[in-house]
Amino acid sequence: MSSRIILVTGANGGLGLAIARSFIEESKDNFVWLAVRAGKERAEKLAAEFPAQADCVALDVTQSASWASALQSILQKHGRIDVLVNNAGKHCDGLLANLSTEAWDGVMSANLDGVFHGCQAVMTSMISQRGGRIINISSLSALLAPAGQTNYAAAKAGVVALTQSLAKEVARIGITVNAICPGYIETDAIAQMNPDERKAAVSKVPMRRFGKPEEVAAAVRFLASPSASYITGSVLKIDGGIF
Repeated sequence: MSSRIILVTGANGGLGLAIARSFIEESKDNFVWLAVRAGKERAEKLAAEFPAQADCVALDVTQSASWASALQSILQKHGRIDVLVNNAGKHCDGLLANLSTEAWDGVMSANLDGVFHGCQAVMTSMISQRGGRIINISSLSALLAPAGQTNYAAAKAGVVALTQSLAKEVARIGITVNAICPGYIETDAIAQMNPDERKAAVSKVPMRRFGKPEEVAAAVRFLASPSASYITGSVLKIDGGIF
């Protein structure tokens, strides 16, 4: 496989790190940009571990100007961008009756607006290359919306719709756009559950276990590969059979 330039947002979290590491280990010719906004210690550690294959880039996914700056840095060094993984996002759960405007706007901005800005930012380069891979990390909440997540579920459902619409727009150019909907994955959010919450959550999963970040990363890596060139507009659940 030839050298590819990959950008992973939310790269300081458990899932983002697993995705980035998966691409690094896939080929010594891959170069992975770890997009981080704040709290970037783990991303910097990974970049230091693979200095010839990874580096951090400052990025606030909610700001188009920040995307333009990040892409400028990448294109100045490599002249291309082959894979974008829109992984950044956040929760601010609560019942709609008591949900603040700030909680709604913040979650929409981080989870949906960020994907819009990211896809738009790479379009010019990918169109000129006549190819590219975009993988948007949505959530099982987009398909099976739980109570207390009206903002998050709506934002992630928007990511699915955006993915399917954009896939149709750019299919003939050789750009694929797909979404992944993880269920319960062993990340920082799951680590914050108390034992009773973990037990209740596991009971909902037919496989009776949580997924591993590496299992999601493997799917991302496949969708970014040449072998997935005829897959676009797809929504892949990784949830242990919940729905």
